[in-house]
Amino acid sequence: MAIYYKGIFFLAASAFLGEGIEVLVNMILARELGSHGLGLYMSILPSIFLIVLLSSFELPVSISKFIAEREERFHRNILYHALTITIVFTSILFLVAAAVIPFIPVFNAYHPYVRWLVMILIPVIAFTSVARGYFMGMQQMGKIAISNFLRKIIQLGLLFVLFRFFEFDAESSLLIAIGTMIGSEIVVFLYLVYMFIIQFQQLKRQPFSNINKKIVRKNLMAVSIPTTGLRLFSAFTGAIQPFIIKAALVHSGMTDTLATEQFGMLMGVAVSIGFFPAFIAHSLMIVLIPAVSKTHSQKDYPTLQKMLQQVMKLTLLYGIAAVTIFYFFAPQLTSLFFKSATSAVFLQLLWPFFLFHFFIMPLQAFLIGLDLLKEAFIHIIWSTIISFGLILWLGSSPEWRMNGVIIGMNTGSVLLAMMHYLTICKKIGVTVFMKGTITKASER
Repeated sequence: MAIYYKGIFFLAASAFLGEGIEVLVNMILARELGSHGLGLYMSILPSIFLIVLLSSFELPVSISKFIAEREERFHRNILYHALTITIVFTSILFLVAAAVIPFIPVFNAYHPYVRWLVMILIPVIAFTSVARGYFMGMQQMGKIAISNFLRKIIQLGLLFVLFRFFEFDAESSLLIAIGTMIGSEIVVFLYLVYMFIIQFQQLKRQPFSNINKKIVRKNLMAVSIPTTGLRLFSAFTGAIQPFIIKAALVHSGMTDTLATEQFGMLMGVAVSIGFFPAFIAHSLMIVLIPAVSKTHSQKDYPTLQKMLQQVMKLTLLYGIAAVTIFYFFAPQLTSLFFKSATSAVFLQLLWPFFLFHFFIMPLQAFLIGLDLLKEAFIHIIWSTIISFGLILWLGSSPEWRMNGVIIGMNTGSVLLAMMHYLTICKKIGVTVFMKGTITKASER
């Protein structure tokens, strides 16, 4: 448990600094791109994240889970087979992307180079994922923390220098914004792969045992495929969400330009501020996946119950404090981006979305560690259907517009968190109010 708490501390500390830098990044982008440019930037991000997800194939999750559940003498062989799978998968994905990306219409509104910058991400993310998964499984969260911080500080530095000393037109500014984000990923790749090579050389000098390639592949695919499916669905819905929201707003009577600006204020300002405390939730998620996996493999349900209690209490503590600050200081916080009362109202209305999202991330880590990926997938599908349905219904109404969109987002977040929580309670033998039934759980 000491390693567990140490990992959370390292990740949370670096993520706090990283999220602070992220706010500065978004402030620079807001001022340099303007409301319309920021709307375009936020609109393309989900599509880029979708490609990043496919490139990673959720190897950080599957490798960290497999490493945590196996003795160290098997790690060298596991990594060898994981690298082989990654090389084959990346080669296929790169060729497919090279054939498909030039014809994806979502990139038409952007500089032609954006397509090729995104292509670079495929091998970069794929091989970074192997290193990230190994360090997560070994609970070496310091390296993960440094890589997360590097990503943010490099992006901030590049944006500051380029926009400070050079002048760009609107299209080129948007290209620079996307390019600096991808450049920061390349720096993270160089760092993590370098550290991974050092670690792998040490493993080669230690006694090791082989695992059949089919067993390794089966175990990795058993986690990677459903988890990728889960993330893919989330990323796909995230990629189409901007168009659903803007379509609903246009249908309500807004102009396309105004709808894009409203979306930019929603995602680029309100959501950017509201997700600031999510660095704690993300840190918990990274640490919990291998920790829950190892504890579950040992059938130690009392420890799982204790871990869930601690996570829920911690999340409730910082979550309530965060949304309270957002609600009462919304005008002051949003004025850091734009002098607009509209974005402040968005921030205030989204408090349920933020609060329950803080719970969703660590709860998903529990579901992955407990081998409840099917249940997690079903939860996401239902919550998304209901959320998008409300967004289209209420957002299209002239009386509701963006307020209706926010109601849909809030409802989806609350529903997803509650379904995750109830499923975990049933699996590990606790009631909704954290009263354990340890005897029953340990007999499973």
